[in-house]
Parts: sequence; structure tokens; C-alpha cells
Amino acid sequence: MRYLRWLQEQRFDHPAHQIALQEMVDALRLASERIKRIEAAIEEFLPGWSLEPLVRSLQALRAVDLIVAVTFAAEVGDVTRFENPRQLMSYLGLVPSERSTAASVRREAGNSRVRHMLVESAWTYRHPPRIGVKKLYIHERVSPVVREIAWKAQSRLTARYRRLAATGKRTTVVCTAIARELAGFMWSVGRVVQPV
Repeated sequence: MRYLRWLQEQRFDHPAHQIALQEMVDALRLASERIKRIEAAIEEFLPGWSLEPLVRSLQALRAVDLIVAVTFAAEVGDVTRFENPRQLMSYLGLVPSERSTAASVRREAGNSRVRHMLVESAWTYRHPPRIGVKKLYIHERVSPVVREIAWKAQSRLTARYRRLAATGKRTTVVCTAIARELAGFMWSVGRVVQPV
């Protein structure tokens, strides 16, 4: 909400610009309130869901908040159905495949909702590894094995992000590579956390 206060303090000379800004600030405030209500409803119904342990454990990973974890669990379900992380990555479309014939080219994209969220989450791995106050609270409530996987993921993915970016790769390519490996770590968490 800090950004809303900052936007609210902006001043324009022309009254029409000020009115347009105020309308946009109000729209942002309403959207933020709606998001909070939806997240509260998800939190309320989460304890009755068989995949709650997976959702809670996935949140130990950097950039995996409630919405990302719930979306992953709802779209993927029980990760034990994938024999290895590469199968999950392929299911998510992070290891694209192509079927070509002389007449057509068909690319298989995978699960776009989860893939989009993982690529967005990958942006945070550009920062050095650290466990913030919110994640520390989550880490206290998950098993030591999950904490170990989360720290290993953070250490590996931040280093990989820097390494790939240093080679001059486009940011979109770097984030997709990080998202692919993040899916692998999510698979690892899912293998050690059993649904209820």
C-alpha cells in the first residue's frame, strides 16, 4: 500500500490529469482489497484440503507465496505421479517439445498458468540468497528436510541466475531456466510431503 500513498501524493497542473490519477489510485486500492479478501478465503478453506501440507511446505521456497503454492497444487496435484522432475518440467511446458511433419509444426506448451507463475517467481532469484522475516516464520513450521530443500534451491538458483545473466542471455531466457529448476525443487518438496 506504500505505492498507493506515493501515487496519491503526486500533483499535476492540469485538473484532468489529477482526476485520471485519482481514478487509477482508487481502482488500485479496490483491486488490492479484493486480492486480500480472496487470499483470506483461500486461507480459510485451505485446512480442509488434502493438499494443504504440500501448499504449506511449498511456501518455504523463495518467491512461492500462498497463491503460487495453491495454484501449483491445484493444477499439478500429487507430484508423486511424476517419476522424475523432468517429467514435471515437461508437463509445465518448461521443457518444450515440438512435433513436426512436412505440412505442420506443432509446439506443445504445457500448463500455462503454473508456468507463468513460476517464471514470474524466478525474477526474485536475481537477489542474493537470504531468508526474510516472513519466510523465517514459514520455515519454523515445516520439516527440516523441506527447509534444507528450500535453502539449497535458493542458493543454487540465485547463483545460476547470476551466472546466466553474466553470459549475456536475455532476462526472459534466464527466468525460464530458473523457473524450470524451481519446478524441480517443488517436485522434491512434493516427494517428501505426503497429502492428508
